[in-house]
Amino acid sequence: MYANIITSLQTLNQLLSAGIAITAFSLLLYVLSFNLRDRVTRSFAIILISLVVIYVADAIGSTASDSSALDFWLRIQWVGIVLLPAAYLHLSDALLATTGQPSRGRRHLAVRLAYLVSVIFLVTLPFAWLVGPVEVNGEPAPHLQRTALTWFFTAYYAGMILWAWVNIIRAYRRTSTSAGRRRMGYLMIGSLAPALGSYPYLLFGSDIAANHQIIFWSTTTLSNILVSVLLVLMAYSVAFFGVPWPDRVVKRRLFKWIMRGPVTASSVLAITTIARRIGQRYDLPYNTYVPIVMVATLLIFEYTITLAAPVWERWLFHGADRKEIELLQKLEERQLTSGDLKQFLESVLAAVCDRLQSQNAFVASIGLQGVDLVVTVGDKQHLEKEDLSTEILAEFSQNEVEDSLFSWGAYWLVPLFSQAEDDRELLGLLGVAHQERTEIDTEQAEALSLLTHRAAQAIEDRRSQQVVFSSLEALSPDVELIQSLRAATRYESRSSMADTLAGQPIAMDDYNISTVVKDALTHYWGG
Repeated sequence: MYANIITSLQTLNQLLSAGIAITAFSLLLYVLSFNLRDRVTRSFAIILISLVVIYVADAIGSTASDSSALDFWLRIQWVGIVLLPAAYLHLSDALLATTGQPSRGRRHLAVRLAYLVSVIFLVTLPFAWLVGPVEVNGEPAPHLQRTALTWFFTAYYAGMILWAWVNIIRAYRRTSTSAGRRRMGYLMIGSLAPALGSYPYLLFGSDIAANHQIIFWSTTTLSNILVSVLLVLMAYSVAFFGVPWPDRVVKRRLFKWIMRGPVTASSVLAITTIARRIGQRYDLPYNTYVPIVMVATLLIFEYTITLAAPVWERWLFHGADRKEIELLQKLEERQLTSGDLKQFLESVLAAVCDRLQSQNAFVASIGLQGVDLVVTVGDKQHLEKEDLSTEILAEFSQNEVEDSLFSWGAYWLVPLFSQAEDDRELLGLLGVAHQERTEIDTEQAEALSLLTHRAAQAIEDRRSQQVVFSSLEALSPDVELIQSLRAATRYESRSSMADTLAGQPIAMDDYNISTVVKDALTHYWGG
């Protein structure tokens, strides 16, 4: 019973170590993809690289059976451990600079010296000076032996982490906004777990751990769980630095990234490992079921995330702005581009030609520049010889013929009007070629009326959307400026925030901007 508990805790600890490595690597990709230009995120990326090295080496080393491979991976783990204190001091310096306390040279020098000391420790690592040879049969787990230099590194590690945490506390106190203080508090708490949970305490407490293995493995498991949770909390806080996006966009992107990356990959790894070990216990063939379990788990997770994403985004991130965001999402899903319009009108003309047994048809749009052919079906060269002049349009308007069919040369023409009852604007013409002495029966006339109505509706929707896009295009430079100011002032103190705002004047034509805003709001929310 005792041995089974120890084995189960060791297995769980291996899975958690691999999960932390996956989480750190996924968050590193997130940082590299979105906001690497900010100094805070660059320093955080170095911390993530260190954690990836530490926990990948720990996960692989825990399964190594050869003593040379075990020694290699345990020393690779120390590469990340040695880099971690300098990276933490680098992060704390960047945080202070963000809150309006830039370095006057001393902190920058301290960061450079910290990296230099880390490099010196790394040089001693292959020579067994920093840590000694591996104890393969050490209890409760194989570990490297300590040396005299290990004591100096431990003091350096503790001093750098303590100094970095003091700087983070100073940055927290300098943050003035409530949201900034809350996220800086998350960062301050989250920074503890990776620093404290990554150090190999078996260097000094192997005897105590060997005598209380259940306590040791339980503590290690809880530590790894805490590290994984607080690492995500730390990444959440850093995700807001240097990005101009609204908070809801940052939260949504990070949450979806974590669900599709660490959660899915860690779950697939855990379920596959459990399935493999169950198969080994009952002598089941590996190649038969383990790949099936892996692929099925991956597909189920991706399918579930795809279905659940709109729900959690609506309830977790939209808040009081839910209606506006849903309206914008619907606009994105239902927007009608010029290519979409041509494709739709081509299908309408194809249906018209089939109904009337015609070979040629066209749709022409009417704008400020006159008549413009939108799409044609059949012989376009013959159509270009026809005279689509403004006189025919004037004739339509003077006679107030709305949905009537006119014979014009070799074509029947049907005017396309807007759908507004109070102001039926002429949008364009639908023309279809006909043969001499050909009449349209009632069924064909009803079908033609329905199809021309759909064509008119598509052209009207496209025009309305063009007005919205023009308004958004006119607004985008000022919106980008406001977003940049928001990114610059998220964590700054009041004095530095005032300097930032004073240094970024917003110049705009009052009449122009008010008109554009009114037009945009009118077309988005109905006035």
